[in-house]
Amino acid sequence: MDDLTLTHEGFERAGNGRVLLLACGALAREILALIEANQWAHLDLQCLPAILHNSPEKIPDAVETAVKAHLGSYDNVFVVYADCGTGGMLQSRCAELGVEMLEGPHCYSFFEGNTAFSDRDEMTAFYLTDFLVRQFDAFVIKPLGLDRHPQLRDMYFGNYTKLVYQAQTEDLDLDRKAEDCARQLGLAYERRFTGYGDLQTALAAID
Repeated sequence: MDDLTLTHEGFERAGNGRVLLLACGALAREILALIEANQWAHLDLQCLPAILHNSPEKIPDAVETAVKAHLGSYDNVFVVYADCGTGGMLQSRCAELGVEMLEGPHCYSFFEGNTAFSDRDEMTAFYLTDFLVRQFDAFVIKPLGLDRHPQLRDMYFGNYTKLVYQAQTEDLDLDRKAEDCARQLGLAYERRFTGYGDLQTALAAID
């Protein structure tokens, strides 16, 4: 088979030492920054649309299609998604495909560090990452219809007490925008620098 290796469920993987990161589009900027900073030349990035998070039931099928399309060209595929609202379905699908994925329930958890996030037990916090601050209108305001029906704000966010901006970078403009997001939602504001958290740890462990 030349440089191809037959593996899980008959998939052929190229024995070229390269790994494909199959990621949520919301993580593209952070992953590329980590690849560049650490000179991880063996890692390539392919992203699925971040908007899939608005329909998490579609994520497992989208990941499976992409894994099957790319696995033969890579030594390995690592799925850079946490559970992301799939109720364990993504983890099961990845196990069936014989590929690994990020640990944790969602990006807010692995950015902070899964253990630290679990210990906080912040049931009334609404979280934003760098990506979500940049895309606040597209991923929060418009999908919830708050641009058309602002009176719905308290129905959606009445049980929250604060907005926590988990900052991956030191960016004063993003900080100001995140604080404005909190004002729009009528929530107290907290900025918490997390950096890349468990995302960096997981990618560093990939051979």
